[in-house]
Amino acid sequence: MPKLEIHQFPCLSDNFGVLIRDADQGVAASIDAPDAKAVAAALASKGWHLTHILTTHHHADHTGGNLALKAETNCTIIGPRGEAAKIPGIDRQVAEGDTFKFGSFEVRVLDTPGHTAGHITYWIPSADVAFVGDTLFAIGCGRVIEGNAQMMWQSLQKLMALPPQTSVYCGHEYTQSNAKFALTIEPENAALQKRAKEVDSLRAAGKATLPTTIGLELETNPFLRPAIPAIQQRLGMAGKPEWQIFGEIRERKNRG
Repeated sequence: MPKLEIHQFPCLSDNFGVLIRDADQGVAASIDAPDAKAVAAALASKGWHLTHILTTHHHADHTGGNLALKAETNCTIIGPRGEAAKIPGIDRQVAEGDTFKFGSFEVRVLDTPGHTAGHITYWIPSADVAFVGDTLFAIGCGRVIEGNAQMMWQSLQKLMALPPQTSVYCGHEYTQSNAKFALTIEPENAALQKRAKEVDSLRAAGKATLPTTIGLELETNPFLRPAIPAIQQRLGMAGKPEWQIFGEIRERKNRG
């Protein structure tokens, strides 16, 4: 079985950069490109040559390095069809249902709009990994900026349906603040209480809290748990549609 090598590193103020490589096929990709210098330094530290950038959405803290990296490496930039005009240097547009080869691996594209109108997720089933940009965070989710709550909930449901062992790489290190908020929504969740302590320990040691997994998020992320009776009751929304309950949780996080 080919191995997908993954290297995560911090960049900008709270972004994560992620590099992936199939050494057998000689390909390496940056998941988004928050900062060209940070990506180039990470590549140099690994001795990898960039062949692709896989863009999840158009925000500048995910595309700011595109043009400089492309000029330096002649890499191919793949990105969302729904916002292709906003992706610097895009070469190939992809959307829901599209697949493409990255070395020996098949990459599947999911449309996950809400944070932005054309946001996509890259899922590599054979490596049990998904790169979700700013749709899903550890114990959180992205702000609903260009979509609405119903759209974002549908996107999250797609991610919830991935195999529970799927590793999830997100765009930002927000987990500690997310955990504090989550405990206001579901304080009785023992798994969440335990995880919040683990997150505090990791951050105190200067360590990343990512990647997470779909299974762990299903247990501890309130944005994925609007069906839980205790949450519905706490919000005074028993029996309401899940997307509306999700929307209320997101609004409370916005205000917090």
